[in-house]
Amino acid sequence: MVIYGVALLSICLLSGVFLGDLLGNILGIDANVGGVGIAMLMLILLAEYLKKKDKLKAPTQEGLSFWSAMYIPIVIAMSAQQNVIAALDGGPLALTAGVAAVLISWAIVPILSKGGNTDETLENEMTGGDQRVRNIW
Repeated sequence: MVIYGVALLSICLLSGVFLGDLLGNILGIDANVGGVGIAMLMLILLAEYLKKKDKLKAPTQEGLSFWSAMYIPIVIAMSAQQNVIAALDGGPLALTAGVAAVLISWAIVPILSKGGNTDETLENEMTGGDQRVRNIW
C-alpha cells in the first residue's frame, strides 16, 4: 500500500520546494530555504483535513504513514549535502540560528503534547485501535 498517497506527497513536495526556492529568492539567498519542512507541514495539514472530511481512504493513509516514517532519513540525506563548514565560517549567525531553532522546538513540544485527548488515545492503544488488533509481545 506504499504507492497510495504518493501523488499527495509529490504535490506537497513540489509545492514546498517551489515555496522554499521562492523564499530563498525573496531573502536574497541562492538556495532553497525550508522547502522540505514546508512540504511536510503541507502534507500533515492536508492529510488531516482530508481525514476530517472522510476523503482519505485506508490504503492511502497507510501509504502516507510509510512516507512519514521515511521523513527523518530523507532530511538527514538532504542535510548531508549542506556545506556546514562554510556556514560556520560565515559568522556566528548560523550557530545562533541552529541553537535558537533547537531551543524553540524543545519549548514547543510540551505545549503540543498537551493538545491531544489522552483518554481516547489510551483506549485505542488498549483495544488495538479501529482494527481491534492487539500486540502480544
